[in-house]
Amino acid sequence: MENKKKAALLLLPNLLGEIRHHQPFLPASVDKAVLELDGLIAESPQVGRRYLGRFETAKPADQIPIALYSEKSIADLDFLLEPIKKGERWGLLSDAGLPCIADPGAKLVQRARSVGITIQAFVGPSSILLSLMQSGLPGQKFYFHGYLNRDEAKRVAEIRNLEKNSAKEGATQIFIEAPYRNVHLLDSLLATLDDETLLCVAWELTTQDQGIISQPVRLWKKAPLPNIAKKNAIFLFNRVLTRLV
Repeated sequence: MENKKKAALLLLPNLLGEIRHHQPFLPASVDKAVLELDGLIAESPQVGRRYLGRFETAKPADQIPIALYSEKSIADLDFLLEPIKKGERWGLLSDAGLPCIADPGAKLVQRARSVGITIQAFVGPSSILLSLMQSGLPGQKFYFHGYLNRDEAKRVAEIRNLEKNSAKEGATQIFIEAPYRNVHLLDSLLATLDDETLLCVAWELTTQDQGIISQPVRLWKKAPLPNIAKKNAIFLFNRVLTRLV
């Protein structure tokens, strides 16, 4: 009975960047959870080992098994959950941020629920919410779209459609891009969006290199653009705000 009570899939928050100390960003409950881990499910062994090395663990971190799960290498869900069914506590880790939020963990959680596995989630940093909170854009209704189309013409059409949606519904639109394509996306946004649309770009959140700019497109066009090349960035815009600046 004791093993069944402790068995669980733990959704563990990760840091957003290369930060030396995790304590300012992760609650003490995460330290306790990692201390009790029997294993870890991660997108890569490197990220998993680095994460475990931050915490005190019941046995040496390099002896804690790591199972891999990602969109590129989808493993058998029941195989991943088998140790938990036998009474162990395993964590699910995203490369950055929160499991299942802009992350491939949802199918594993869904399967765990369907077989009666206990799931525990822990709070931590999310670039989506942190950027929305700091942007000044409305947070009552928002959409996260992941990545926009890489084709230039299709991306421009997508941006126009999202701007129309924002004007109609008052919803803030949020999306990301591969770091090496950030500049291309920002150029597309400035060339496509209406001058009065409020655009926010945030990068390297929670790190020493953090930056965030939130202003109408007309002001973006007048000022030097930030250097966001090869940085972890997130983009937000909203069309319905009246002129504030």
